[in-house]
Amino acid sequence: MHEELFSQIHNIGLVPVVKIDDASKAEGLAGALIKGGLPCAEVTFRTAAAEEAIKRISKAYPEMLVGAGTVINIEYAKKAVAAGAKFIVSPGFNPTVVDWCLENNIPVVPGVCTPSDIEQGLARGLTTLKFFPAEVSGGVDMLKNLAGPFPQLMFMPTGGISLANLASYAKQSNVLAVGGSWMVKADLIESESWDAISQICSEAVLALQGLEFAHMGINNENAQEAEKAIKGFEALGMFTKRGNSSVFMNTTIEILPKMYLGKNGHIGFRCFDIERTLAYLAKFGFTVNEETIARTPKGDIKVCYLNEELSGFAIHLVKA
Repeated sequence: MHEELFSQIHNIGLVPVVKIDDASKAEGLAGALIKGGLPCAEVTFRTAAAEEAIKRISKAYPEMLVGAGTVINIEYAKKAVAAGAKFIVSPGFNPTVVDWCLENNIPVVPGVCTPSDIEQGLARGLTTLKFFPAEVSGGVDMLKNLAGPFPQLMFMPTGGISLANLASYAKQSNVLAVGGSWMVKADLIESESWDAISQICSEAVLALQGLEFAHMGINNENAQEAEKAIKGFEALGMFTKRGNSSVFMNTTIEILPKMYLGKNGHIGFRCFDIERTLAYLAKFGFTVNEETIARTPKGDIKVCYLNEELSGFAIHLVKA
């Protein structure tokens, strides 16, 4: 149920948690989030402006995934859905709210921080839950421990997360997306500092990927040419690790005995989540080479190449 919406949230990877006091600023805020690479928001019912803000965003940016947060009763849930909210988030597990959402086919992500809370969600067939308040409830270590007894669940950790610890959450295999409010602070919204919000969002989206250089692969016409290269790198003090189809010099240079993808070879980059990074790179014109995709037993992409080259080198993504 609602797989497409949760897939979109996963690919975005970061859900801004918005507390807005003046609904007239909603459209400007939404535009800033989209410009910064975050076409998603959880508008919290902590203020009287929430309902109107959701309505304004939904009308101005129908493509945006706008949800309602801090939905602590059915009244809020009904108002949020009527205003255009595409999903409901609550700080705790309120059975009344959850059951109403399920009965009305509304995606809901209730808050949990204990195994007992989680089992309430499982009993209702939920597969995604909000881990809140994340940092004070054990943070990343707690998520790692929950992955053991609840391998089928995904979490949206929220609470105490910032740019400083974003990566530690984003790399966890049971994290669908991360919730945070640091990019939408009240003073920035009040002063309508839309460019500043967009910049903070852009920085967060990049950090979310965990992109880092992994290795460089060098093509050779044949095995003889490859051996010459290997001897040369050995003379430069690099050690050799031979594999079935290529040879690694230390861990950063791969020598191929053939002309493979890329005019000159390829450059490998590690990232936390390849599906999410492919969605991110698509904004810059990159596309995946479908024939190169390899998956884990769970079905996640573990390696792939992009179709586009940079300076004669193909781009190789490797799951960290």
